[in-house]
Amino acid sequence: MVKHNAIDPAGDAAKVRGELEALRDQVVAATEQGAEAAKPVELDQQRVGRLSRMDALQGQEMARAAERRRDIELRKIEAALSRLDRGDYGWCVRCGEEIAAERLRHDPAVPVCIDCAQGASDA
Repeated sequence: MVKHNAIDPAGDAAKVRGELEALRDQVVAATEQGAEAAKPVELDQQRVGRLSRMDALQGQEMARAAERRRDIELRKIEAALSRLDRGDYGWCVRCGEEIAAERLRHDPAVPVCIDCAQGASDA
């Protein structure tokens, strides 16, 4: 199978790069905003009651989970930018088939076609 660019290198690549970079900026900004919530909770029970501390610990864990999701999203965006630089953008990293344009419009960093994504969830 001969691979042709899934996107028009002249026009679409610049648009996609702009979208991916904007997404990356949003994720980085959210990470910076969420850094305060993920800080360790103080053990000083004189200042913070037990229930308040439990709430703070729960909030801290939720902030850490959000940070992990943002980190995954950031890596996905960086990988998409790398594929764009290599000329592989728009092609499934598993099967090599073209990813549907509508799928890429919904999530420009998506690495796999819908068939491979559904296959991964069936496993």
